[in-house]
Amino acid sequence: MELLEQGQKIKLGVSGAAETGHCGIDAYEKGMELGRQIAAQGAILLTGATTGFPMWSAMGTKEANGISIGVSPANSEKEHIETYNLPLEYMDLILYTGFGFPGRDIIFTHSSDGMLFGCGRIGTVHEFTVAFEDGKPIGILEGSWDTDEVIKDILANGHRPNDNIVFDSDPKILVEKVLELVKKNRAARSATHIPVTAQV
Repeated sequence: MELLEQGQKIKLGVSGAAETGHCGIDAYEKGMELGRQIAAQGAILLTGATTGFPMWSAMGTKEANGISIGVSPANSEKEHIETYNLPLEYMDLILYTGFGFPGRDIIFTHSSDGMLFGCGRIGTVHEFTVAFEDGKPIGILEGSWDTDEVIKDILANGHRPNDNIVFDSDPKILVEKVLELVKKNRAARSATHIPVTAQV
């Protein structure tokens, strides 16, 4: 089991706004590059199976021949398309949670080894707080939006130090930093893991 965990590919979640009118001119390219870097650095992309910034990351991942998985709020493909108006493109697999957006956010962040946050809105802040409480490695992408500043304000006023959060404006460097945090956390877990002896 320990060897299996060490050999598993790292899953990085990308959170961001589905509607991106407020995100600024560099959001599209930075979202794409984030996805490209996740694939190039050997990780699997997870998103909330939505439009906007997460979809741009999925486009970048697929452009780099990576694996893209969506976690949907819907309980079926039909509901995903017709009720939530969400896309099917650029995802190799979609998991249908049936829990709406709040429940989807929890399953999405729980399923990721680390989380990356780009330009976002209130849903992105929700996913950030869930990831924070989970103790996930977190990367905040800085750009022509104010989400990074909002998160800095939350951290400054939250009175909860956290060494698992990094910031950078370069998608490549940010992915590298978060992967290092994930690997460090895995190594720490392995060091304290006590193997279960089979009873015969």
